Amino acid sequence: MIRVRVARPTDRLDEVVEFYRDGVGLVELGRFDGHSGYNGVMLGLPGSDYHLEFTSHEDGSPCPAPSVDNLLVLYLESEQAAEIVAGRLSDLGYPDVEPENPYWDGRSITIADPDGWRLVLDWGLA
Repeated sequence: MIRVRVARPTDRLDEVVEFYRDGVGLVELGRFDGHSGYNGVMLGLPGSDYHLEFTSHEDGSPCPAPSVDNLLVLYLESEQAAEIVAGRLSDLGYPDVEPENPYWDGRSITIADPDGWRLVLDWGLA
């Protein structure tokens, strides 16, 4: 069985968790606090072998801001499903942004998370 977890640091752990859990709709699968100065939250879909992990360190993160073409792409079943997620994120204060790459125009919605990483909600494969 193959399992994948993508992990990245953040200095805005609570905001990032709210974005992906409450806005995108991922489920909190686990969390840890005070592990050698690190706190973290794992998010994903129940029963899925693909997770996102966000960590923060008590001394802060040396992680530089991403470029506007660092993307996490979620393939949704329809444009309507993407608009529902985008609406929840907009209600949380995260409006859509213009994609850097014109490939995504007309087939997806791009939204920057609290750290500036871009999330693409794509229905083009539907």
